[in-house]
Amino acid sequence: MKNYLKLLKFLKGYEGRFGVAVVFIVLSSLFEGVQLTFILPVVDRIFENKPIVIPNKVPAVLAHLVNKLNAMDVHTLFWLTPLCFMVLFTIKQVVLFFSDYMMNDIAQGVMRDVRSRVFERMQTLSLDFFSRKRTGELISRITNDVGTIENAISYAVTDLVKQPVLIVVFMVISIMINTKGTIIVLLMFPLIGWPMVLINRKLRKIAKNTQEKMADINSLLMETISGVRILKAFGTEKYEIQRFRHQSHDYYKLRMKTFINMNMMGPITEMVGALCGMAILLILGNDVLGGHLSFGVFLLSIISITQVIRPIKRMANVMTIVQQALVANTRIYEVLETKPTVVERQDALELETFKSKITMEGVSFSYETDSGLVLSDIDLVLKKGELVAVVGPTGAGKSTLVNLIPRFYDAVKGRVLFDGTDVRGVSFKSLRGQVGIVTQEAILFNDTVRNNIAYGTFDVTLDGIQQAARMAFADRFIEKMPKGYDTFIGDRGFRLSGGEKQRLTIARAIVKNPPILILDEATSQLDSESEKYVQEALDKLMMGRTVIAIAHRLSTIMKADKIVVLEHGKIVGQGRHDDLLFSCPLYRRLYETQFRAA
Repeated sequence: MKNYLKLLKFLKGYEGRFGVAVVFIVLSSLFEGVQLTFILPVVDRIFENKPIVIPNKVPAVLAHLVNKLNAMDVHTLFWLTPLCFMVLFTIKQVVLFFSDYMMNDIAQGVMRDVRSRVFERMQTLSLDFFSRKRTGELISRITNDVGTIENAISYAVTDLVKQPVLIVVFMVISIMINTKGTIIVLLMFPLIGWPMVLINRKLRKIAKNTQEKMADINSLLMETISGVRILKAFGTEKYEIQRFRHQSHDYYKLRMKTFINMNMMGPITEMVGALCGMAILLILGNDVLGGHLSFGVFLLSIISITQVIRPIKRMANVMTIVQQALVANTRIYEVLETKPTVVERQDALELETFKSKITMEGVSFSYETDSGLVLSDIDLVLKKGELVAVVGPTGAGKSTLVNLIPRFYDAVKGRVLFDGTDVRGVSFKSLRGQVGIVTQEAILFNDTVRNNIAYGTFDVTLDGIQQAARMAFADRFIEKMPKGYDTFIGDRGFRLSGGEKQRLTIARAIVKNPPILILDEATSQLDSESEKYVQEALDKLMMGRTVIAIAHRLSTIMKADKIVVLEHGKIVGQGRHDDLLFSCPLYRRLYETQFRAA
């Protein structure tokens, strides 16, 4: 129940429209009951020319209406009944259209708002959240799970209002004209209720597995589409096809389990409905033969009682949708209720332009509390204008170290200071606005060249973009593109070479013009010719800036003002190249095995 109330919270802001929609739904349900009562004058008065006989004592208004129908000329009634029926039918259809329109409008609005809320929440979360979640799974939360909620609101909520009203309407009609037959139906209701409870329990478990399996499929699609080059290079198309078929078949089996459980309710309700009809036929047939009950009332009694079964059957399907929505709701709230681990303070200061030095005092860091320290007791000073190279074997903590500078993560111990100011006390914008990053993986968007270079600095002019492109040696290939700077570069820059991508990201950093630059192995994945152009562009970018470079090139290391050597998360050496060759055994070994060969 608590989870369902959380689901209904998404209707906040739509209460007025929802209330009007509910009124329309109730009205359309009432019209269905009124339409059904046209059986009485049509059967008893028009076709049999006999009076309507109701065995029960009915309200005075209804009794007066029955007396008027009994006294009315049959020919007049013959023309009047279809006319009244069509008027009521038309009103019902208009009301039904507006109720459906409003509920779908609410559902689409909720879906839009929830998608935006989940996306906004994801943007506020820290990097450690994304390291724990698969990309395809997060996409599934925004697409598949939110779509499931849409069904719950547009169809399920409508039926949760409409079907109970229909049950009440048909039961009231049945009780008023035939109490005995209604009691028979009520006694048979447990035959429907108990199987519904058992089936809904199964459906909830199946729904959870189905949502998770769809997330697995999305993750597999993301991996294979984004890694299509590797897939082709290793000739693993058949292997990936088999993997996808396996995941898809598992999803198929879960969907079939859902179908089987959902459609078990149909035969159960139909059987109970048939039993009710037979019981009423046997019990009330004698009343019709004895003249104590007119045939029209008898027919209305059977139809109204069997009509009760239809909304009950519909409710069973609704509960399936609700169960799926509750599972999706849990997965959505898992994102919405996740708190970022790196939070900007409400009283955060605006960090002044970098003047002197970045200091790390006794910094330790771990990604998980039980996974051990990645960095341990780091003491480091990075002076303005220095080129600092960070070297060390794989897994030494190089990328983690540089990620603490723009505060992508918070140290679990110690402090990171900009000119003596703790980065925890300043705004993200003022801190990260002073740091430019060029990574080994060029991150580009399916947009124009112009917008990719201007990304994050959207007020830059075209002249500024072109100047940055020239400095990054990117203008040569941009000008050869069909539409120049207005050419779309495809998903993740798919249409560009590795060197071209990297030069665009360098142009982006030039446009940003940050005083501090982080280079995370920016040329490690390039061929020799591309590396030459990119390195020249980087050299221009580095001029006059404080640069922290995770280095694998000997030339970068040789000209560094300071080299920081990391091993197992600790600094085991600091200094210039010549000094470290004699004072740091690890650096000498790295130089001899890796850097000298490079």
